[in-house]
Amino acid sequence: MQPGKETLPFLASVLMVSAMAILGVIDNVVILLAETIGLWQFHLSRAVLMLPLIIGLSLLGLGSLRPKRLRFVLLRSVLIATGMLFYFASLALMPIAQALAGLFTSPMFVLLISALGLKQVIGPWRIGAVLLGFVGILCVLQPNPTEFDVRTFLPVVGGFFYALSVIVTRTYCSDESTVALLANNMLVLGIAGAIGLIVFTAFPVSGPDGPEGFVTRGLVLDMRAALPWVVVQAVGSTVAVFMMIKAYQVGEPSFVAVFEYSIMIFGPLFAWVALGQTIGVMQIFGIGLIATAGAVLGWRARRAAPEQEVA
Repeated sequence: MQPGKETLPFLASVLMVSAMAILGVIDNVVILLAETIGLWQFHLSRAVLMLPLIIGLSLLGLGSLRPKRLRFVLLRSVLIATGMLFYFASLALMPIAQALAGLFTSPMFVLLISALGLKQVIGPWRIGAVLLGFVGILCVLQPNPTEFDVRTFLPVVGGFFYALSVIVTRTYCSDESTVALLANNMLVLGIAGAIGLIVFTAFPVSGPDGPEGFVTRGLVLDMRAALPWVVVQAVGSTVAVFMMIKAYQVGEPSFVAVFEYSIMIFGPLFAWVALGQTIGVMQIFGIGLIATAGAVLGWRARRAAPEQEVA
């Protein structure tokens, strides 16, 4: 939002919640396409489908495709692409509630990196929110100390890299077109998909069939079973991102960001209805804690902005 520009909070909230509803549904289809193709082929195919749609957003006047500071835009793209690779890998290996809980560690990582790395002062409200969110994440992930499974932490690693991309965006890319950021991100994801696909095709790894082999699967020539789900992912992501762009254009950013947590309702709900994924009482409680922590962080950011301080 530009200073002095009128905000439309209701419209912004509707747009963001709608975007999260779409993403909550389409992220569930990853486990369906993971039955037949791999992570790398998925990202390459998705990028090929999405890039023309993103160019269409630019032609509609939603922003320029040309970045102003290419090196920082590329750095941001590499970071967010890395985070998304970890997140989408986790979607094939665990229930979406756990994957989302891990990804939504990102606001907490942002705060910790800002405090420890950038030496920003944070107050008791935000410290409390981070601790609350951490407890919520443990409730959802439910790691078993006696049976360590590295896959549990895949979405958390994704959340860390996503947090780094957020910091780079705020520090160096705040004046970039959203369309340019999105286009470069999809380009880097597509290149990463192509590289991974070449590596695992040239040097195949013997792995299980189905979603368990998603990360290490090479080229699959027959994409007929997976292609409809890749199309759903590509089109749905483009529509959802369009709504997110508009939400941040018409609403105050820290207010709008709180509604991103609604995906933690839509994602597990659709997984339960359509895929039969169950979620326990403790996980529901954890989701509530994470959403509360995000709301507190957003509220404090909104209060701190006019005062030019971190509280």
